[in-house]
Amino acid sequence: MSGSPQADSKLKELQKALSYDDTMSCIQCGYCLPACPTYETMGKETHSPRGRIHLVKMAGEGKLNDFTLLADSLDQCLGCRACETACPSGVKYGSIYESAKNVIEQNVPRSVKARAARSVLLRKVFPSKAALNTIGTLLWAYQKSGLQHTARKLRLTRVLPEPLGVFERIVPDVPGPLERRKRPLRFRPEGVPKLKVAFFTGCVMDAMFERINHLSMKLLQKAGSEVIILSGDTCCGALHSHSGEMELAKKLARQNIAAFERLLAQEPVDYIVNNAGGCGAMLVEYDHLFHDDPAWANRAQAFASRNRDIHQVLAQLGLPLPAKPTPQERTSSPEPQIVTYQRSCHMTNVQKVTRDPLQLMGAIPGIRLREMEDKDKCCGSAGIYNIVNYKESMDILDVKMNHVKATQAQTIVTTNPGCLMQMQLGIVREGLEGEVRAVHLVELLAEACGVSV
Repeated sequence: MSGSPQADSKLKELQKALSYDDTMSCIQCGYCLPACPTYETMGKETHSPRGRIHLVKMAGEGKLNDFTLLADSLDQCLGCRACETACPSGVKYGSIYESAKNVIEQNVPRSVKARAARSVLLRKVFPSKAALNTIGTLLWAYQKSGLQHTARKLRLTRVLPEPLGVFERIVPDVPGPLERRKRPLRFRPEGVPKLKVAFFTGCVMDAMFERINHLSMKLLQKAGSEVIILSGDTCCGALHSHSGEMELAKKLARQNIAAFERLLAQEPVDYIVNNAGGCGAMLVEYDHLFHDDPAWANRAQAFASRNRDIHQVLAQLGLPLPAKPTPQERTSSPEPQIVTYQRSCHMTNVQKVTRDPLQLMGAIPGIRLREMEDKDKCCGSAGIYNIVNYKESMDILDVKMNHVKATQAQTIVTTNPGCLMQMQLGIVREGLEGEVRAVHLVELLAEACGVSV
């Protein structure tokens, strides 16, 4: 401390903003290093969890006044939180990371171009169903009109910035506006009703992966659950929180909490179900988001406690999958499909949902799960990390794809849209198109159950 009351007060405010007290739990033991993908690919202490925590601690003690140094380290972090799972001291890295990102956004100048792009994406696109529907319609028109075929044939996508030009190759087919409008708002359960759930459609999932959303609801229906699409929901706020836009993240959270409360006022619902690991991790931590807000703390806690990943619910209900062949039948069956599983970091490290996806995969006839080396490590997607930190993301993806290839898998299974697109990109980069595919686990389960849209 400097001794000046004004300076001391300012430093205490900074410490609170940085979650400085949480940094004191880190004993710098290094158990987090093998779990960190950026430390593996970059080889720098400042790009390891303990290095980042040390920089935050120095900033909180007034020993690091140049926040651009902090930004350089934290901006390269995936936010995968694998370090939390590896940490023997229970360091709350997620809290430190998000707090530091918030301080960075308030103190580090960004280019006009970068700020404009962030503002459009985070404030105008992801929170707006209308904007996302428009983007979905434009993508559908691009795909169905023949423009996509022409652009690829003439290699016109090369004029796009490298990340966008590359990702254009893996954009999924999206349904047209008429097909989207035909989607039911409620799915009645097959057989004896077991549960009633509200389905959280999300932003990116609803705009680009509507087919997976639809399959998710039909699987829940088949398993005996009534499904109601949560009306009035919006983006979960994960991208905003990870980008330091905490106030906007809270605004979106309030909208989602209020939407669920309106539904509950009309009829009882057991759970809120989502099918995206990153979204689910944000939704179950709304109580942490409002821990110091008396007006919303209890409401956020009630909301967070009702959230479930779809694979938890399907495993709980007992999805009626076809019976596995007997040993006698197995001798005449085709060779099993080799599958490897790319875990969603936030579903694993934050939601702690690990057993249920494996249980569901293990019950599917005709597949053989072959785990990859470092199966718990991030693939490098991390929200929009693979766009804003493209080179670093590709370095991480290349390591991951080496592990995938070693399994000789024909199918890569994921449970998050970012992971799904990242693994599809890895397939393209490795020249494995036509030999290997990447699917959401919902798609694999739907294939096994004969469910389609």
